[in-house]
Amino acid sequence: MGLADVVQNYAGGVSLETMFIDEGFGTLDPESLDQAIEALIDIQSSGRLVGIISHVPELKERIDARLEVISTQTGSKTEFHLMN
Repeated sequence: MGLADVVQNYAGGVSLETMFIDEGFGTLDPESLDQAIEALIDIQSSGRLVGIISHVPELKERIDARLEVISTQTGSKTEFHLMN
């Protein structure tokens, strides 16, 4: 999102409010993973949308709103989970 701010400054007001991150979390040690999750939560708190594509169980436990894609014998299905 920091890069989004730089692009916004150079592109004359182009707004980048949504970002999707695909994996990479499985290679982080527990402390780095915790820092990454906290940074993503802070970004979300500022009003931006961050989508995470991951199989890391710790993310599943810490992210309040999730869209899960589940593979079945007849194809994929989705489930939306909203935690309080």
